[in-house]
Amino acid sequence: MRAFLIVASLLVMAMVMVVAAGVVGWFTRTRGESGAPEGSLSAPAQLERRAINLPGRTTQAPFSDAILVGDTLYLSGRLGMDPETGQLPAEPQQEARNVLDQIRSVLEEAGMTMDDLVSVQVFCSDVAYYADFNAVYTSYFTRDPPTRAFVGAGTLLRGARFEVMGIAVRRS
Repeated sequence: MRAFLIVASLLVMAMVMVVAAGVVGWFTRTRGESGAPEGSLSAPAQLERRAINLPGRTTQAPFSDAILVGDTLYLSGRLGMDPETGQLPAEPQQEARNVLDQIRSVLEEAGMTMDDLVSVQVFCSDVAYYADFNAVYTSYFTRDPPTRAFVGAGTLLRGARFEVMGIAVRRS
């Protein structure tokens, strides 16, 4: 009886594998190896990936200021350090201006504007700075602002109050 169950189990597994192979074969014949419709290019083959870095970048950080893929720009997190001194400003609103100016500079380097942002994430060391950030943030957009998350993150690098990252899509 035990031998019969083993043989039956092996037959069932073999049938499942044959059916699965048939489905995979059908899928690749109708959709191509990439899963894209027959005759179309896969997404990686269509879109070039290019690093965007601000001129004169001196940091040896293990990341780019942004990565442009097609018309979509992925911006790394930025801190609001004073560009002259490299220190944090005393006032949270000035820090917010600094970080948003840096985001704008990276966007401009990619040929975009703040209005091209579609999603923004703000990491904040203390959500008590929410109003300070918003007092500055709204002045950076001429159209509807992007989607946004404002996240209480605890301690940030270099004692910053804000770190901002985002995604922008070039408007046609």
